Amino acid sequence: MNLQDLSKSLADAVESVGRSVVRVEGRSRPVSGTVFSAEGHVIAISHTVEHDEDVECGLPDGRTARGKVLGRDPGTDLALLRVEASDLHAAPWADIEGARVGQILVGVYRPGRTTRATFGVLGALGKDWRTRFGGKIDHYVEASLPLHPGFSGGLLADASGRALALATSGLMRGVALGIPASTVKRVAEALLSHGRVRRGYLGVGSYPVALAPPLQSSRNQATGLLILSVQGGSPAAKAGLLVGDTIVAVDGRATAEPADLLPALDEDQVGREALLRVVRGGELRDVRVTIAERGPV
Repeated sequence: MNLQDLSKSLADAVESVGRSVVRVEGRSRPVSGTVFSAEGHVIAISHTVEHDEDVECGLPDGRTARGKVLGRDPGTDLALLRVEASDLHAAPWADIEGARVGQILVGVYRPGRTTRATFGVLGALGKDWRTRFGGKIDHYVEASLPLHPGFSGGLLADASGRALALATSGLMRGVALGIPASTVKRVAEALLSHGRVRRGYLGVGSYPVALAPPLQSSRNQATGLLILSVQGGSPAAKAGLLVGDTIVAVDGRATAEPADLLPALDEDQVGREALLRVVRGGELRDVRVTIAERGPV
């Protein structure tokens, strides 16, 4: 493919993807949103509409329409809007599994009345990861391209105009990241059904501490989680966990730092029983805890 053909291909991709990107105007500066369904559902970045219940959306054809925030998920930094327009063009999502590091990426966003684009490459691609807010993203997608105002909420697409991920700069400061279709769909469906994404909680405050040398040797594990506080009425309190206990495993998985508790607190874990192995008085013991749903934050 010569440069002229490549240029045309990229311009066509931007035009195609741009039909699914809208402008979202709340209390903050205008940002972008991506059409999730032709019935008027739009995905936006949660922190950009965190103080809004109603917004105005600029549509690709130049019209404006009112939108209502149906729900937010701070863990993945996604929000779902319902826009008063029924003829929107849903994003043409592609599976991130086929993406390759180094391939061309097109960032398409709409901070104003017209589509804007930025170009770069897929800089890094990895397996699932946790945001600093505790949300699970199904793949780590990093884009090596310039960041401009309004970028978040737009789309990262390949050179064929297939949407690979929702663009965001809010999950990692100064880095252009992508939230893949599988995560966007999972969160959007939960927000549409319940207005939230359910997350579990134990009700403990913990801090990593070194285990006693014999325990380090027998478990091949250097640290555990010392319980510093137990919330009254919480699952931990009901199960009999105590301040001073040290959690060394949950369901057989070692817990060396607080983030190791997060897999046991995912949406599908709410209501199930988790087996915690703890050190109390120098002895190992098992404690069964029923994971409860965390209340609104």
